[in-house]
Amino acid sequence: MDRPIGIFDSGIGGLTVAKAISEALPNENFIYFGDTAHLPYGDKSKESIRLYSKRISDFLVGKDCKAIVIACNTASAHAYEILKKRHPAIPIINVIDPTVKYCSKKYHDQSVGIIATKGTIKSRIYPRKIKKANETLSVPQTATPLLAPMIEEGFFNNNISQTIINSYLSAKQLKSISALILACTHYPLIKPEVENFFKNKVEVIDSATVVAEYTKTLLKKKKLLSKRKKEGKKVFCISDYTLSFEATSRLFFGEKIKLEEERIWD
Repeated sequence: MDRPIGIFDSGIGGLTVAKAISEALPNENFIYFGDTAHLPYGDKSKESIRLYSKRISDFLVGKDCKAIVIACNTASAHAYEILKKRHPAIPIINVIDPTVKYCSKKYHDQSVGIIATKGTIKSRIYPRKIKKANETLSVPQTATPLLAPMIEEGFFNNNISQTIINSYLSAKQLKSISALILACTHYPLIKPEVENFFKNKVEVIDSATVVAEYTKTLLKKKKLLSKRKKEGKKVFCISDYTLSFEATSRLFFGEKIKLEEERIWD
């Protein structure tokens, strides 16, 4: 099964998921699509996000992908059910459900906080799903709209980013939490700074690693894992070339990346 895994996001955030998948499944081929022409998705309407997601998923299916990972919380919230119906022949994986399952099993009678884009927070998908899975949990959440564009511009792990992060995490609704879900795939890039704010007293949950393990388990169950012995081929596609995407993708994956511009909106 050497068909690739398709992974998509609005920009560089989903690279955290792609990296985690490449580490969990080093022999798998994958095609990553960063919709840099429309980033960030967090402040777009749900109708626009669904349109973008349908077009990108069609592109990935056209590349013979055996599964698609929606490496974006906002797209997972608004387009997952639609893509499942649109492409019933292949597994569609979102970044929300595996993380919800992890939290609902690990925590009881505690508070699990959420930080995310406006789109994800407005959807209330995390509180709804977590409470459905484990009604003993409280799920306070707060929108952090500056974080994704800040990260896209390369501002993380410095004094500027730490100041903005500290301001968001000081929100009263996040006091006394036992865990915090980084409910945007950009946010693992600032995980050390978030942990620094909480002085490592709160578990900071990086959905990328949780989703990678879920993807591995699902593909194994469906007998879709590659039998190849060598390292998988990685292809990176973007809808509009940006220097920040190239720089960050090279930071994650080294000099051997293949960057292709696919103007699927023309």
